[in-house]
Amino acid sequence: MTNLRFREDGSFRVLQMADIQDDPNVLPDTIRLIREAIRKADPDLVVFTGDQIRGYDPAYIDTFLRRRGEEPGARVRAVTEVEAKLRGIKRRARNRVNNRLLAMKSDGSNPDVQQTASTASTTSTLVYSTTSDPQDVPTTLDELMDETRDKVRRTFAGFLGPVIEAEVPFAATYGNHDSQCGILADEQDGIYREFPGCLNPVDSLEPGTFALPIEASDGSGRVAMSVMMVNSGDYAGKPEENDAQYPAYVVNPRGLDLADSDGYGTPSPEAIDWLGAVQSELGERNGDGKPVPAIAFQHIPPQEFYDCLKEVPAWTPNAVEGARTHAGHCYVLNHEICRPGSRLGEAIGCADENVGEVDALREAGGYFALFCGHDHKNAFVGHAHGIDLGYAPTCGFECYGPKSRYRGIRLFEFHESNPAGYVTRMLTWGDLVGRYSSNEVRVWFEDHCVTGAISMRNELRRPQVFAVLSGAMSLGFMAVIRSLVKKR
Repeated sequence: MTNLRFREDGSFRVLQMADIQDDPNVLPDTIRLIREAIRKADPDLVVFTGDQIRGYDPAYIDTFLRRRGEEPGARVRAVTEVEAKLRGIKRRARNRVNNRLLAMKSDGSNPDVQQTASTASTTSTLVYSTTSDPQDVPTTLDELMDETRDKVRRTFAGFLGPVIEAEVPFAATYGNHDSQCGILADEQDGIYREFPGCLNPVDSLEPGTFALPIEASDGSGRVAMSVMMVNSGDYAGKPEENDAQYPAYVVNPRGLDLADSDGYGTPSPEAIDWLGAVQSELGERNGDGKPVPAIAFQHIPPQEFYDCLKEVPAWTPNAVEGARTHAGHCYVLNHEICRPGSRLGEAIGCADENVGEVDALREAGGYFALFCGHDHKNAFVGHAHGIDLGYAPTCGFECYGPKSRYRGIRLFEFHESNPAGYVTRMLTWGDLVGRYSSNEVRVWFEDHCVTGAISMRNELRRPQVFAVLSGAMSLGFMAVIRSLVKKR
């Protein structure tokens, strides 16, 4: 595995890419943004902080996994079904165990039925081969999963292309949508390692949770800093305990992504303990027992991110309403603790439970920052609880997010003499490419998509949206008055 090391001038650059969230045909705009950011930054490391895969995309409709533990493809969102029809994607017929047909002898008396060997996922498979349309030919779950694996490889190859071309090492952790394609994180880890430059270790605590020590520039092998990748989980609760809410999830999964769960997930207890244990290991490696300066990257933010905000009245322009445990409250950035250039575009989608991750970081020592993705429109950096808490927005163009010019990749510049005194800034589409993407209509809908009352109120707090709606209503009112006057 590649040893990371500060450059001779004492510098080390990292690019954080969040929420690519694309299908097997990664959009050219996303690839271009990644390529231009790498060209601009000349990074030493790229970190992907989860939701690289749009697991709910129609491309994965046959193996969609609502929650871990369910059968792939068993429960598919209504919006995915609609999108699939619009894109001409059909669900594949699945072979299932049928007790009545299993009782029949496959001795030639029924030429339309063939019995195949058992597989790991089904005790028996019955194949109906009388149709000429490949989409209608029933197939096994194993075959569908193999197709999904190939699609995952294509997705990875798409967004990793510019990284591999530039010969930059990379590491990836996972979000709440990655495994929804049907391929779980442990297997995705193996697929990532098929690509040159992947630093995801085989022997990590769990997929997506591992340390990337960065050695001193003098070649001594001393760890001068470490990048910590943390798997922040996906969804809380057990599917069978929340199935009463499943119909609501099917109808509006985007607005009610959490309707059939107990909120977003959190790092595992083992991962929380590891945050301190890994610092002890690095201290022992250095021979002084001291924690090393470290920055952590993960997908879902902890609740402490709300402490970078300031509660304001509901009518405040550009305020956003909190989610779940923070519902009923409106927030704006607290500029006294947030860095210049910070942006708040949506509520912080943290877990309902606070598992003490920030406290664990502080108690372990050495940690100076925690950066996340998950909330596509947020790009702020604040300082709370003795640590920097920050975001990278989405760098993809297949998912919801801000205007094209604000989508981007976060650059970190560390210096060996003081890693905690790092400099960070956004490399946005607007800075690197131009104001508009190749499909501004799509981006407009992704920026202004309304999925419920909260998102509607958030839209109305945006001055430009309010002005447009007010103007339209005024024109409509004037038109009504004129028509009434003419009738007289």
